[in-house]
Amino acid sequence: MPTSHYSYRVTWSPEDNEYVASCAEFPSLSWLDEDEVEALRGIRNLVAETVEDMRANGEPIPQPLADREYSGKFVVRTTPDVHRRLTIEAAEAKVSLNRYINSKLTAS
Repeated sequence: MPTSHYSYRVTWSPEDNEYVASCAEFPSLSWLDEDEVEALRGIRNLVAETVEDMRANGEPIPQPLADREYSGKFVVRTTPDVHRRLTIEAAEAKVSLNRYINSKLTAS
């Protein structure tokens, strides 16, 4: 599996005064650099080295999130009061509770 399929992110770190790059599938790894592109290059190289070490040691290698199959279903637990409020809001919007919650989750 190519390490390019992993979920990389680069953000500015005011504490470090540098960009910090991370990989969702390897939460313990990060890379700091003054340059955003170099931070991404650094974390990608670090992940590739880590995957090689894991492979050499016979350890299981995380599957990239992008390559996984998703059903589109997940369960969310909430309080009865929140459930009631959302059901009322959905009814007022004249949509199903599922559609209403989905619109809430995808709103930016």
